[in-house]
Amino acid sequence: MPAHATGSPAAAAPAASAGRHGGPGAAAFGGGDAVFELLQQRGLLPRAETVEAHPVVRQMRDAASELVFSAMNFLGVRYRRGGMSADDGFDCSGFTRHVFEHSLGLVLPRRADQQASLAGLLEVGRDELRPGDLVFFNTMRRAFSHVGIYVGDGKFIHAPRAGSSVRIEDMRGTYWARRYDGARRADAALAVGAADPPTAPPAPAAKPRR
Repeated sequence: MPAHATGSPAAAAPAASAGRHGGPGAAAFGGGDAVFELLQQRGLLPRAETVEAHPVVRQMRDAASELVFSAMNFLGVRYRRGGMSADDGFDCSGFTRHVFEHSLGLVLPRRADQQASLAGLLEVGRDELRPGDLVFFNTMRRAFSHVGIYVGDGKFIHAPRAGSSVRIEDMRGTYWARRYDGARRADAALAVGAADPPTAPPAPAAKPRR
């Protein structure tokens, strides 16, 4: 992935650790929350005295807050191609798969393009985005080659590229705006394992020979 760093992974790591120990929703968006302190330091949120009124905070509280909080807990986790856990690292689709599985019980396919075409996910317009929606980009000269999670106020969280870590970026920046491919929303009716092919019933036991 092309470089689009907003802050160093080293600075993000302590915040990610604090989020995981505190659990989703730790400190309830208060000024002392480590994740939001990180966002404030990077200029993605105002200081503590105005954070309660910020659109990002209101949107996160009103929609998909648990999923977004879960994703925020992994800020600073390093990128690793093929990675699907906080301990080993994440790539973009491994990150979204992990968050959706552990927050909603929805097992997404492994690749970003497969996630975009998963039956049951609803296609949503850019002006209809809500926190928790999957957002897709063309970053490798092919459609739906990158995925992240929308967090509100035009921003999304994702695992960008080798040498970087999970972070929040603004979709309205030139790079991401030009490469935006669309968004998908999880249907509540989707069950765990929806992305996995159905297993065949066991074969009947052979009758013993006489």
